[in-house]
Amino acid sequence: MTGVVLTGGPGSGKTTLLEALAQAGYAVEPEAGRAVIREEQRSGGEALPWRDRALFAQRMLDHDIAAHGRSQDSGRLTFHDRGVPDVIGYLTLCDLPIPREMDRAARTLRYHRRVFIAPPWAEIFGQDAERRQDFDEAERTFDAMAAVYPDYGYELVELPKATIVERVAFVLDRLGPGLT
Repeated sequence: MTGVVLTGGPGSGKTTLLEALAQAGYAVEPEAGRAVIREEQRSGGEALPWRDRALFAQRMLDHDIAAHGRSQDSGRLTFHDRGVPDVIGYLTLCDLPIPREMDRAARTLRYHRRVFIAPPWAEIFGQDAERRQDFDEAERTFDAMAAVYPDYGYELVELPKATIVERVAFVLDRLGPGLT
């Protein structure tokens, strides 16, 4: 089976959609960025986006590589809250260089050709202890992901600003009966 990526800016409903897909019985992989932030805050580490963005990106890549491996090994259709190319988009957004191994990982660790991108959505956007970005940064993140995924050969499918039930149906419909 294959992994399907949900990407976009923060606060655009990706995690809510992922949770709904999990409740519908699909395998899911949570967002690496939140996991890294939680781990680093617990341990007093430096790999945080407000301390060391390059180290944060490396830790996200490590998480995404592991998640990709788990989804490949599972033999099940798996939905990912972001994928390896998101790390490239993050570094681009931060005006940081893209290490060769990250580019290589984004080129070799493949997902389903269709990537679902959630547009900025002011009505549902919110900040929390892990999501410190403002709405302007959410829009810039969306733009970065909209640019990076096609560069790696993916077809972007923009999610509608709709109810969670409608979003789930939209994703499953666009994947087609052979995958779902």
